[in-house]
Amino acid sequence: MPIAAPTTAETRQDAHALAVLRAAQRAGELVHLEVIPGQQGRPTSWPESVRPEVAAALAGRGIAAPWTHQAQAAALARAGSHVILATRAASGKSAGYLAAALSEVLDGGTVLYISPTKALAADQLKSVCDLGLRGVRATCYDGDSTVAERAWAQSHANYLLTNPDMLHSAMLPGHARWRGFFRRLRVVIIDECHGYRGVFGSHVAQVLRRLRRIAAHHAAPGAAREPVFILASATIADPAACARSLTGLDTVTVTDDGSPRPPVTFALWEPPLLHTYAEVRARRPATTEAADLLAAMVKAEVPALAFIRSRRGAETVALAARDALDDELSGSVAAYRSGYLPDDRRGLESGLRDGRITGMASTTALELGINITGLDAVLIAGWPGTWASLWQQAGRAGRAGRHATAVFIARDDPLDSYLVHHPGTLLHHPVEPAILDPANPYVLGPHLAAAAAELPLGEPDLDLFGPASAKAVAGLTAAGELRRRPAGWYYARHRRPSRDISIRGDLGRPIRVVEEATGRLVGTMDEPSAHRYVHDGAVYLHQGESYLVTCLDLAERVALVEPGDPGYTTQARDVTDIEVTGERRRERWGDADLMLTDVRVTRQVTGYTRIRSGKKKKREPAVALDLPQRTLSTVAVAWTIPNESVVPLPGNDLGGAAHAAEHASIGLLPLFATCDRWDVGGLSTELHPATGQLTVFVYDGHAGGAGFAERGFAVAGDWLTATRDAIRSCPCETGCPSCIQSPKCGNGNSPLSKEGAVSLLNTLLRTEDE
Repeated sequence: MPIAAPTTAETRQDAHALAVLRAAQRAGELVHLEVIPGQQGRPTSWPESVRPEVAAALAGRGIAAPWTHQAQAAALARAGSHVILATRAASGKSAGYLAAALSEVLDGGTVLYISPTKALAADQLKSVCDLGLRGVRATCYDGDSTVAERAWAQSHANYLLTNPDMLHSAMLPGHARWRGFFRRLRVVIIDECHGYRGVFGSHVAQVLRRLRRIAAHHAAPGAAREPVFILASATIADPAACARSLTGLDTVTVTDDGSPRPPVTFALWEPPLLHTYAEVRARRPATTEAADLLAAMVKAEVPALAFIRSRRGAETVALAARDALDDELSGSVAAYRSGYLPDDRRGLESGLRDGRITGMASTTALELGINITGLDAVLIAGWPGTWASLWQQAGRAGRAGRHATAVFIARDDPLDSYLVHHPGTLLHHPVEPAILDPANPYVLGPHLAAAAAELPLGEPDLDLFGPASAKAVAGLTAAGELRRRPAGWYYARHRRPSRDISIRGDLGRPIRVVEEATGRLVGTMDEPSAHRYVHDGAVYLHQGESYLVTCLDLAERVALVEPGDPGYTTQARDVTDIEVTGERRRERWGDADLMLTDVRVTRQVTGYTRIRSGKKKKREPAVALDLPQRTLSTVAVAWTIPNESVVPLPGNDLGGAAHAAEHASIGLLPLFATCDRWDVGGLSTELHPATGQLTVFVYDGHAGGAGFAERGFAVAGDWLTATRDAIRSCPCETGCPSCIQSPKCGNGNSPLSKEGAVSLLNTLLRTEDE
């Protein structure tokens, strides 16, 4: 997909937009193009509470006159208010919290900066060090830190940058070694807090409550107040509620963005159809389109960043883009993802800043506020999961004040297909709230045990951890995890409980993927994923290389593989059963019912299918597997329709209709809840034992739930209407990946009835209207 370079008469500012338009003109897949206007900045002056040395240092870095939101946040924090600063990407939030935090350091305090990624913390450390303030001793404390660096941080640091993982697993359990730091702790900065959602966000919320408790324990006698919390976020709905859920504190919101914003040309791109067989349509992969467009941008001298959803995808896109360029340009394209060595990551970040790299394919590792200037275009290959992430990714371009281009490339997926044909929904939808549930019993209980191991729990602590903590403490005491004494609850075990908590939601210790002949560690994987992707006989892909799994040993937690391409891929098949264990809420929709229920989900991978590639993919007969069942206690939104209320369906395929409606509703749920389709699961049945009726379940894929099912229940009318409309508007005959087929279906996408799903949802929505 070649793109002509801009002519000399065309300005640099228009080069990126012209490149996209020329590519679209050739391919004919540009669905929508929209220019989002920019705005002028509103400068002001720093409040008097900001130390003159700090103001002078910021001026030396080009921030002599702050934008209004930066000055407002700094003034509030210096006055002792907890603050959440929620403005768009690249609005300069860091200068606002730095002005307040560094002033506290020069007053003799310490600052704890918490970011979700090591890369962002390293970038912020550079920003602090570049200011050159005497008396500021800043360092990172993370998994990349050496033993000597960690010892120096404990003894000397007064501006410490870390992540929730290190805070949870090292700093809080070893708080006695940090008593000097905690004694003078004045500011806690929680950067990119919109990313703390779902189960991860729920864990981080409890880690922050443990932090508040430890800080209060070590506070200097007579300390006037606890540390000020400053939260920085991309624009989100109800930032005050997000801040309170995370920290348990009331905050003042700063949302009036005073920074200048360049115009953004936003293009919506749908890959072309590749082929149609058996009345099933397939589109060119979004990653292939992204690789072509990335190469075209580099040829047109347009610095560009492509966001890809997976590690393997990022590597593949970078490789394909390099292959499409000549030797002189191919070296300016790179991939970026987690898992690289620290020096390699820093080198790539530096290359992107100084122009040695002009095209990069990245996972969301570069989504957050790393300071990257000079990018003119961003390619977003597939819906990133939230509107906050969409605008955060788009905001990586245009950072030097130039006109920017963002291109959303739709995957062959119901949600992406819906969004690319509904530009108003994609580009003008309000950003969503960050959904988390600190009271999730699967989160709260383990963190209460960890807190008791750090310091005995007292009655006041139960208020800190929330209303559900009393019941959780009673359960831990009955289980022998805690022991009640007159002074409070003490941890009763010998092991460190924080080691048993994986705050990012991984289940158990990872499965190691090992090359059998050499013993080389190829990669790791959580156990639920291992059942599906590294079972005996599976084809495992890693960094573009193909491996055949010879043995999965769950007891030893290892999958043995041998390199080689057998000429086929594999797809696991599984069976799911749902037991309803309790009902939370119910709404009557005519003869139908909408329910929010507690469920126990039992899943078992029973076999796999080999799929040979070619013009038409060929599926071989299934191969049986003997893997154990896995159970998950979680929350589901469900709807039922009495069979006598269902209008006659084509072919009387009631099961296929329910199955198709389940797939499509899972695909569209991220439009209404802050989740990804991989965060949720589903089950449909013509006759469920608990309801005695046709029932469709959509459940949270995390123990105890993550708030997604509750959100689906709250907006069920809009959600299921969008699901029906997405199926009905798809031009395929019998169903395709853009409407009712699912990439994660354990039954090989069979049976499915597209027409039946529309009829079924029409019946359900009519009963809601009635």
